[in-house]
Amino acid sequence: MMMGQISEKRLFLLDMDGTIYLDEELFPGTKPFLADVKRLGGRYLFLTNNSSKSVKAYVEKLGRLGIAATEEDFLTSVDAMIDHLRGREPYRLCYVFGTESFRSQLAQAGIPVTDTLSDAVDCLLIGFDTELTFKKIEDACVLLNRGVDFIATNPDWVCPTWYGSVPDCGSVCEMLFRATGRRPLVIGKPQPAMVQLAVKKTGYAPEETVMIGDRLYTDVASGVNAGVDTIFVLSGEGTLEDLAQSDVKPAWTMRDISEVHSSWLDAMKA
Repeated sequence: MMMGQISEKRLFLLDMDGTIYLDEELFPGTKPFLADVKRLGGRYLFLTNNSSKSVKAYVEKLGRLGIAATEEDFLTSVDAMIDHLRGREPYRLCYVFGTESFRSQLAQAGIPVTDTLSDAVDCLLIGFDTELTFKKIEDACVLLNRGVDFIATNPDWVCPTWYGSVPDCGSVCEMLFRATGRRPLVIGKPQPAMVQLAVKKTGYAPEETVMIGDRLYTDVASGVNAGVDTIFVLSGEGTLEDLAQSDVKPAWTMRDISEVHSSWLDAMKA
């Protein structure tokens, strides 16, 4: 169900991988779209479930691709996880199953973290891990069999690359479930927290907001769960076959960010 017309949208929440670029290739329509959003008085934020990189690394990546950005232009699943952890009784020690960047971001936010197995650990935090080792898998199984809390940044099955896809956090969590019978509490998309934080941060109304992404089960679902309109783009993981089989339905389905751009401009001129 649509909350409003596309011409009314002023806050654009953008997934990155598969939506505005693929690996190190910026989609041709990205820069013109971002420029017109700014020119016409709108705002965009980049929302990503990828916890393997810091926001600083994303700023640098977009800079390499020709997009000037600051840390204020981003919200990540790590931000949402930190917000969740700060809103509850503190853990004694959290084992971080993820990249050094992920662990560093948590530590800088004041979360007690470790990458060493010990009796003091009472929570397992897992994210997309491009530095995965069997030792981490083994440690995670030990901890989950002990009954520690289990929290994941995101449920994405795969992360797109120029050569295809690689297993993301959701796939590793599924492997751990098969071994231990434990499933995590998921913080990032499809949960509504990141979208809600974006709306709160910017001051736009939900009716002025649209979430754009290439995955129905994370990007689109997060927007639906947060009560904002969504655009499903076919430039990344998701397909029309996925749409036909899914209970999650976007307000609009479009080919790519170029079609989003032209559809928005045309609607505003009408």
